[in-house]
Amino acid sequence: MTSNTISTPDLCDEFEALVQVVEPMFVNYGGREQFGGQIVTIKCFEDNSLVRELVAEPGEGKVLVVDAGGSMRRACLGDMLAEKAVANGWAGILMYGCIRDVDAISELELGVQALGSHPMKTEKKGIGERDIAVTFGGVTFNPGEYLYADNNGVIVSPQSLM
Repeated sequence: MTSNTISTPDLCDEFEALVQVVEPMFVNYGGREQFGGQIVTIKCFEDNSLVRELVAEPGEGKVLVVDAGGSMRRACLGDMLAEKAVANGWAGILMYGCIRDVDAISELELGVQALGSHPMKTEKKGIGERDIAVTFGGVTFNPGEYLYADNNGVIVSPQSLM
């Protein structure tokens, strides 16, 4: 495995005692199919105000993990916010919920995995929390830990594996 290549099966083989594997539920939508980095978290439900705030911040070497409550009724990420994430250096976004503008997002140099796609945007009420532990898919995502994702799945580690 080269330093630029992420292989979750290889990481699981090498660091089995360290990693937790997220239950298979995510679809790869981003132009970058392999991504990894330090976790930054958001918990929100059908309101992407905090997503908008965070993708505007520097994200070099980081992955935004969004617990959108598994909502299949609204999209918490679209092409404009994904473009902002790319411009600010984010490695990827894991969305426990839906995204939209999937064709445009697939062309961006950004890792994006989500439960599905939905054309309806969210409301903007400024409701949500950031930098807290969030749990879904059988794993707790703690800010500052590390996430690695590819077409095989998503894994979390308390320390950098690369």
